[in-house]
Amino acid sequence: MATLIAPEHADPIVDAEALRKACKGWGTNEKGIIEVIGHRNATQRKLIKESYEQLFNENLIKRFEKELSGDFERAVYRWMLDPLEREAVLANTALKKSDFRVIIELSCIPSADELLAFKRAYKTRYSHSLEEDVASYFSGDMRKASPLLYLLSFESEVTDRKLAEAEAKILHECIEDKKYNHDEIIRILTTRSKAQLVATFYRFRDVFSTPITKSLTTDQDKDFVSALQTAIRCIKSPQKYLEKVLSDAMHKRGTDEDAITRVIVTRAEKDLGRIKELFYKRNSVTLEHAVAKETHGDYERFLLTIMGNQGH
Repeated sequence: MATLIAPEHADPIVDAEALRKACKGWGTNEKGIIEVIGHRNATQRKLIKESYEQLFNENLIKRFEKELSGDFERAVYRWMLDPLEREAVLANTALKKSDFRVIIELSCIPSADELLAFKRAYKTRYSHSLEEDVASYFSGDMRKASPLLYLLSFESEVTDRKLAEAEAKILHECIEDKKYNHDEIIRILTTRSKAQLVATFYRFRDVFSTPITKSLTTDQDKDFVSALQTAIRCIKSPQKYLEKVLSDAMHKRGTDEDAITRVIVTRAEKDLGRIKELFYKRNSVTLEHAVAKETHGDYERFLLTIMGNQGH
């Protein structure tokens, strides 16, 4: 469930004028900016951007880039992009950092239709395909993992129990032999529907008494194995995976603001409510409390606002 609190109807012209006022003068009114964009959904934000440009002959996102700074500016920038364009930007940024986990996350969590639209948005923005860029940024076994980006070419809720058992055994044999980059593993992960894969992962656990992600542990091929684990977790339980991303971002050494921003901004209009529940179950602390502890200032206020905190 979404956490964003937005009115059913909003006047984009009034909002555009309010944002113009917040950006004019000697000092920027960050609170005024948050009060508007922190309570508008993607459709409403798109209309605000269009109205702002028509009224003031200026790109609103570029104005925000001039007026804001730091983690707050980066969060607002991502929030104001159209959702598909935002995912394209996140993917391109991750590629430049060689962060394959984010690429897999963005590719494995969406539905087939959403994934196709995301890839189209990427090609439109960067003039070449995501697959081409992955091939240019990664090499060796990590390039061999690139077919994980082609996941879910079709969707079906129908599962085949016998197939799940047979392929669970194939996966187990490859893992037992430490053939993590075996073609059979890639074939299974990239040619089955999400429902079928989930059935296979559960069958693996039932037959071999260990979750497949825990079986995938090695001192060799760490990046490749980590890529497989990430893909499996994103397919099997995306909300649990994203909750773990947030927990790691705040509880490991140093706060990972990029990860916090990515998850909250991309899921606030989707399933952040469920992610919050899972976070509390794991940590016995609300996500709002954790975010308030690890962030500060306008960045903190903005995140808490789109998380549905009534005090913001």
